[in-house]
Amino acid sequence: MALERRLSRLMFLETEIVELRQMCFTPGGVFEPGYYRVEELPDEAFNMGLVDKLPSSQDKADPNNSPR
Repeated sequence: MALERRLSRLMFLETEIVELRQMCFTPGGVFEPGYYRVEELPDEAFNMGLVDKLPSSQDKADPNNSPR
């Protein structure tokens, strides 16, 4: 069984930009994949694990700082 990676909305600043990896359908609307501010996305997107944190500029600059 694969591990599911979920990120809580609480892990982000409200104005932080994140990536929505796939379509998110809610009673309030449809959100297409792309980049959004955390405050623009519904809780369902975070609860379903559809949101990825973008690498920071420091992560890009440091080749030794890779996920394990």
